[in-house]
Amino acid sequence: MKITVGEQELLAAFADNSSAEEFRELLAQGPLTIEMEDYGGFEKVGPLGTTLTRNDTRITTEPGDVILYQGNQITIYYGTNSWSFTRPARIDDPSGLQEVLGEGTVSVTFSLE
Repeated sequence: MKITVGEQELLAAFADNSSAEEFRELLAQGPLTIEMEDYGGFEKVGPLGTTLTRNDTRITTEPGDVILYQGNQITIYYGTNSWSFTRPARIDDPSGLQEVLGEGTVSVTFSLE
């Protein structure tokens, strides 16, 4: 999967779960641009526009985790948090991720490579 923030492109690998499969099927219909904003000082979050199946397990996120929250929001973590989440994908190289995502609201486009 490709995640585009401004001029920056990040590559991410899908996880092996039904949520990831549904997310991939959603992106197969075309790129999805989401307005994402900071939350809690450790993530960007935005509405997915639909609801996907949840596969929540108790995890501690790491920078680069793409997380499905409550089935209808997508988040990109640049910090850590422990909760019951579903991880549909992970960014291959999260170095400098917080700088790439910037501050405030940002448009993020998710697409298939």
